[in-house]
Amino acid sequence: MISSGDLEMSATQTSRRVRRSLLSVNDIDDSEMHRILRRSAEIKSNRAAVRDVLAGKCVGVYFRATSTRTRTSFTLGAQLLGAETVVYGPSDLQVNTGESLADTGRVLGGYLDVLVVRAAGSHDAVKSLDGGGTLPVINAMNDEEHPTQALSDLFTLQEERGALDGIKFLYVGEGNNTATALALSLSRFPGSEVTFLTPAGYGLPEPILRKAGENASAHEARIRELHNPDDFKANVDVVYTTRWQTTGTSKPDPNWRRDFAPFQVTTRLFERVSNGGNAILMHDLPAVRGEDVDSALLDGPRSIAFRQGHNKLYAAMALLEWIVESGPCSVRQGRQGQS
Repeated sequence: MISSGDLEMSATQTSRRVRRSLLSVNDIDDSEMHRILRRSAEIKSNRAAVRDVLAGKCVGVYFRATSTRTRTSFTLGAQLLGAETVVYGPSDLQVNTGESLADTGRVLGGYLDVLVVRAAGSHDAVKSLDGGGTLPVINAMNDEEHPTQALSDLFTLQEERGALDGIKFLYVGEGNNTATALALSLSRFPGSEVTFLTPAGYGLPEPILRKAGENASAHEARIRELHNPDDFKANVDVVYTTRWQTTGTSKPDPNWRRDFAPFQVTTRLFERVSNGGNAILMHDLPAVRGEDVDSALLDGPRSIAFRQGHNKLYAAMALLEWIVESGPCSVRQGRQGQS
């Protein structure tokens, strides 16, 4: 016979069971990455078939920085999967009055099944919201990395090309959080040739380059970084760029635009590296037209930037499903803490 004490202990153990989070693309192995990409395609092809997949679940969406595509994708994606959503703005939670992120996470872990977070800081800062391992957290962009952007981009590329093995990929611009996620993910596709063309002093962090290099060696791929556009002579399948001023950041050098000017993706640059115009243009958006990219290119027939943005919905849905199904849901303890 099971006593009430046994039930209470079982509930406590379940509520403390560690759940999987996604802070970096390093948190998923190759098979999981391919599974998420396949699932993104399946959901896009038949969105109605997954409308009750997360019925009875609750997804929190906490954005401390501006967002158009990522916030909309995760909020709408959770609802289309049948989940309830609670959306928090930058001033809505008690962290603004001094409560720690860790304490906030412990409280939210009693209510939510997953928390999607965009916040400044490191992976450790985002992870502190995981309620001691009971609340899965999805990093929807922090200072270090933008893993959900990379997964969406990989899905779009796979949709466009059919396969990512052997892809020739050129990234132009700052070595920001999107660039780090792309470096860590694209380097895991056999035969890929990935080049980051970045202004000197604004390149990828050395630990990221080192890890991406290890990935590339293990997958017979190639990754490199250059700082002079004239040094890049090859033809590529993809030219990718981002806005020069990464969301929520600033640059200490007031003349930084002078250093970035040679890295604008112009029609001339695109034609020089695009194998006779057969490459595609990608941009994670928002774009600053006439600065990071020519308007004619962004709106032109080789651009898939807006499909890339729309595909974030399907990648978000696949990722939410994967995260929530990864283990037992936290046992909600009822409403706790102060409002």
